[in-house]
Amino acid sequence: MADEIVENSEESAEAAGQSAPEATAEETAVNTAEVEGAEAPAADMEAAAGEAEAVAAEVPGVAEAEEKPARMIKPDLAFVKDVIKGGGTDLKKCMQCANCSVVCNVTPDDSPFPRKEMMWAQWGLKDKLVGDPDIWLCHQCNDCTAQCPRDAKPGRVMQAVAKMSIPSLSKPGFLAKGVGSPSALLIMAAIPVIIVALMIAKFGSFNPAPGAPGTEHAGKIVFGDMLGHWPIVGVFSTFFVLSIIIFALGIRNYWGMMKAYTRDEGTQVTGSGMSQVGPVLGEIVTHDRFGKCDETKDRKISHLFIFYSFLLLFGATAVSTLLTDGPLIWGGHGTESPYATISLVKLFAYPGAIAGAIGIVLIIANRFKHQEKVGVGSYFDWLLISVVVLLMLTGIGSVTFRLLDVSVLAYPVYFVHLSTVMFLFMYAPFSKMSHMVYRATAMAFAKTTGRDTPM
Repeated sequence: MADEIVENSEESAEAAGQSAPEATAEETAVNTAEVEGAEAPAADMEAAAGEAEAVAAEVPGVAEAEEKPARMIKPDLAFVKDVIKGGGTDLKKCMQCANCSVVCNVTPDDSPFPRKEMMWAQWGLKDKLVGDPDIWLCHQCNDCTAQCPRDAKPGRVMQAVAKMSIPSLSKPGFLAKGVGSPSALLIMAAIPVIIVALMIAKFGSFNPAPGAPGTEHAGKIVFGDMLGHWPIVGVFSTFFVLSIIIFALGIRNYWGMMKAYTRDEGTQVTGSGMSQVGPVLGEIVTHDRFGKCDETKDRKISHLFIFYSFLLLFGATAVSTLLTDGPLIWGGHGTESPYATISLVKLFAYPGAIAGAIGIVLIIANRFKHQEKVGVGSYFDWLLISVVVLLMLTGIGSVTFRLLDVSVLAYPVYFVHLSTVMFLFMYAPFSKMSHMVYRATAMAFAKTTGRDTPM
């Protein structure tokens, strides 16, 4: 075997040592010309490269982009766990197929959601997600959840991320964490109850006497005797104004975060978005974007009932305050409650209560109707649903028991009603109620940056 290898090696050496036939003078000249000609394209390429560098230097942002250092990605593993705990339980099932972005009818064509949000959530990129406009542009149609081949439930992940962004927007953040935590519910609910109880102890009575003899309401239930008009206006208005201030600061914070997010993506945003307030309000009053949902299209009707219910009830409160306090401003006597069954206040209150009752029943019915495909919702959803249910039941119940003259039920139910209203006012910026403000802000930003989806 060794002899064969040596023999073959010698033959290979001899073959390699054989000289090639000498080239003729003509062939040599031709080869030399070809080599010299090959230098020309190389020189042309060098010149073209130099021209490209000069052009790039003249284009704004190109040279800077090339020199921009790489950014280190710092995953927040605690954030990933919080997303999973907050409702995105199936986050890790996502395989980045992008089917969710394909089936979504409300996402912009430019950098659509929720695929990228699913990826960022898996990576724990909290800072990137908090400033992302799309976490609030999502209308929770849950078409993505119904059509996900891995059942990763992108809709729930988007809601979990939106909920977790609230402490960064509405300050103080610990209130948002408390409202969003089931374990803190008793403490959070006790605070407004204690405030209302202290108000009654200081300015009213837990056991009010029937209406004074000789008055229009003699011997009847008068809620004003339990807690008068002025304490309610003073304390409740204070918390309402505080919520407005917190929302205003939250809008400013969120707008700045969205500008930073967009700047990182290579786009500069100018303007405050005030020019888009009108178009955004136009969409809100019609809820047209909900109509683009496929799986849960019926949510549009139920949400419209709730939306207009709140507007009507707010109108009833405003009219009541105006009728009671307005005359005192320019002299005279205000109109004391309870108001007549046919009055301006009741023209707002009764339709508002009916619309709210219908709306909340439809919302709950739709939750269970679509539970097989999209689930019934999270604690975050049901906390607001429960508050609205309690608000409607106690509002309608207190009026009903007053008309029936059942004081043993009327006053306790009215106490719960006042506590529920206080809960709503105090925690609006920290609960799911905040979606009305931050979604509207994201919609205005989308219109400002040209990423809005046509209706």
